[in-house]
Formats: sequence, structure tokens, C-alpha cells
Amino acid sequence: MENDHLYVLWTNADILTSEKMVFMYAINSLRKGWWKKVTLIVWGATTKLVSENELVQLKIKQAIDEGIYITACKACADQLGVTEKLEELGIEVKYWGEPLTELIKNKAYLLTV
Repeated sequence: MENDHLYVLWTNADILTSEKMVFMYAINSLRKGWWKKVTLIVWGATTKLVSENELVQLKIKQAIDEGIYITACKACADQLGVTEKLEELGIEVKYWGEPLTELIKNKAYLLTV
């Protein structure tokens, strides 16, 4: 288990929350050296938000350019019909149920928003 890897589980599809918390904290975490690695997990309603909102898509690109690893829940993306769009944005789409469970059981640093 890495002591310097933050996982952000992003399930809140509110635009202001995404801009003023999720991306602000994740990007600054790497820029300022608070964490060495940041993984952003897009889950639930946020998969649809990411696929439709241009501002969020710009923030996704900026986050990836800053070195944030972005991945999304495949079950959610498939059910909402947005898997292909997420992949076009450079987001890995995979099943996250088991990996998330392992993160929690291993007491990973997990921020849920």
C-alpha cells in the first residue's frame, strides 16, 4: 500500500463541486506535492456529466495533463451509454467494484465526493 497515493471517488454530479473541489484539490495535490499520485475514479452520475459537459471535459484534460490518472466505472458508463465518450476523453473504463473494495479493506487514502 502506497502512503503517497490519493484516490478520489467522485460520485457527485454537481458542476460547482466538480470544479471547486474535485479538480481544484486533485490538481493542486500534485502541483504542490501534497500527494505523489492521484487517481480520480468517476462513478455513477458523474459518468454522464463528464460525457456531456464541456467545462468538465476541459477539467478532465487539464487533470490528465497534470498527471492525474482518471478511470471510470464500466458498469455505470455502459448503463448510461457513455463508455465510448469517456474512452475518447482518455479515461480508462473498467469494473471498479472489486478494486474499490480492496482499496477500502487495505485502508487506502480514499476521498469520497
